[in-house]
Order: sequence, then structure tokens, then C-alpha cells
Amino acid sequence: MGKIIAIANQKGGVGKTTTAINLAASLAVLEYKTLLVDADPQANSTSGVGFDPRNVKASIYECIIDEIEPANVILNTSTPNMFLLPAHIDLVGAEIEMINLPSREKRMRQSLAKIKDDYDFIIIDCSPSLGLITVNSLTAADSVIIPVQCEYFALEGLGKLLNTIKIVQSRLNSALSIEGILLTMYDNRLRLSNQVVEEVKTHFQNMVFDTIVQRNTKLGEAPSFGLTIIMHDASSKGAINYLNLAREILQKNGFTRLSESEKIINITEEN
Repeated sequence: MGKIIAIANQKGGVGKTTTAINLAASLAVLEYKTLLVDADPQANSTSGVGFDPRNVKASIYECIIDEIEPANVILNTSTPNMFLLPAHIDLVGAEIEMINLPSREKRMRQSLAKIKDDYDFIIIDCSPSLGLITVNSLTAADSVIIPVQCEYFALEGLGKLLNTIKIVQSRLNSALSIEGILLTMYDNRLRLSNQVVEEVKTHFQNMVFDTIVQRNTKLGEAPSFGLTIIMHDASSKGAINYLNLAREILQKNGFTRLSESEKIINITEEN
């Protein structure tokens, strides 16, 4: 049975979609069959792996509103072992349409339950809000990764997200856990970045991943080519960071396909 991990933060610009795309790609490269679910009306995960959302005929919207079988909507990506359940702009209206639907908070869970056993991991790119689509994503997930950028307002709004997670845990999904807090956009040349790392680790301790995603121009370039960072530049810091994150998650969840020597990749100074 696959593990469903939501990538969530209602604050925009924290590397949420970048993390969703490249964590999914890294798990796939490590030979784990992985599904990326684009649950964001902006459809950036869809375009980020090479699909034009305007040409998507069916999406996560039809799965949760019209109960279309997700297996009929899933697309193959250019990364082996990585698949996409795309999004479309129609998802904007889904929250309004779901208001009168039965079990409205559980529509995505019911949909993904049909295919959960077909994948090792399902990664959900959540909307940058705490609305009904995000609640659906958290209700469907086994755990949640919270990206936090290494910038001045790093902890702004994090309390609201954690409160939403607690509400989902108490009312909708008692099994939901926090997979970890992921520090992103780190620049070791900046004192502020180091202060944020120290502050987040002081506040959240073992909840923080050891892996830190560094600022990297290649990460920003990759989506413009419709490629994951591994397909765009496998030797870049961004690719190495996300491979390290994938391996850390595999270790944390007791996957045993990797030998001890394969579990950690050293970060290079260049690229």
C-alpha cells in the first residue's frame, strides 16, 4: 500500500510546488513508483512536468466532483516511474461546488483510495490556502511535509497551518502525521538564512528534516523547460538536495531497498 504525502503551506513562494515535483521525481529515480497529484488550481505542478493545463482533458477536478476514475486521468511523465494526476483552472470552482456534496472533506481521499495500492508514494501538491481543497488533501494524506523558506517571515502563518492540521487530525483524519518541516531557499552566505535555520530547529527540533534545500538557479530554470531538476541537471545542488530528502524519507519510513552506502549523497560545493 502506497504512502500519501501532502506538501502544504498556505504561504506562497516557499518552494511547495518545487518540492512536490522534485521529491516525486527523486523517489521515482530511486525506483519507487510515484504519483504526483496536482491539487492546486494554478496547475504549476502540471506545467512543471511538461503538460499544458489548457490542454488537459480531465483532471483531479473531475475525479473529486464527477467521481471519474483517477486511473483514467493519470498521465505518464518523462521521468521513469513518475506519473501525474493533473490539475486544471476548473479546480478554482471546486470548493464552491463541493459545499453541498456529501462527505465534502473526504472526496479526494475516496478518489485516491482507488489507486493507492498501485503506487509506492503519492505526493500531493496542495493549494496555497487553507480552503476546502487543502483540507481534502490533508484528509487524504498519511503525512504532511511543510516547506519553510529561510527568509524573514519564515514562521509567519505557520501556526495557522499547524492548527488546521490539528483540526483535520481530530475531526477527519486521525492518522495524519507531520512527516517533517523542510527548510528551503537556504543561502549559507546570508546571516539571515542561518538565523532562520537555527530558529526553526529550536522551535521544532526533531520535526525538521536534516536535508536543507539550497538556493539554486537550476531549480528555477527547470519548470520553464517542463522538466524536473533531475532531468534538467542531475548534478546540480537542487537535484542532490531533493535526492537527499527522498532518501531521508525512505529511511524514516523503514524502506529497505537501499544499502547503507546508498542512503546519503554528499553535497558538492559547485553547481
